[in-house]
Amino acid sequence: QLQLVESGGGLVQPGGSLRLSCAASGFTLDYYAIGWFRQAPGKEREGVSCSSDSSTYYADSVKGRFTISRDNAKNTVYLQMNSLKPEDTAVYYCAAVRSYYCSGYERAYDYWGQGTQVTVSS
Repeated sequence: QLQLVESGGGLVQPGGSLRLSCAASGFTLDYYAIGWFRQAPGKEREGVSCSSDSSTYYADSVKGRFTISRDNAKNTVYLQMNSLKPEDTAVYYCAAVRSYYCSGYERAYDYWGQGTQVTVSS
């Protein structure tokens, strides 16, 4: 009943843009920290961005290119990705935990989406 569903992934050329969506159902995101993670083949899952009531965080590799935002009316969190690079290719996941603070530690999160594939290639 409590779900997070990612969408918006796909194939894009280097320098292009995508907007990922994370739609929540069964609960409101108002009191939750929302994190975006990604995992490429052969690599560990890494934190990309986080939004909470207290702060917003971006990994150094995406600062200036990615933006996290919320639409409270739609109970949805977005990750706008600009100036995409081949190294951004990965499965992207959103996750939620009831917390005032952001966390880049995946074990801190209680709810996870199924992921959406982002491929950046010429």
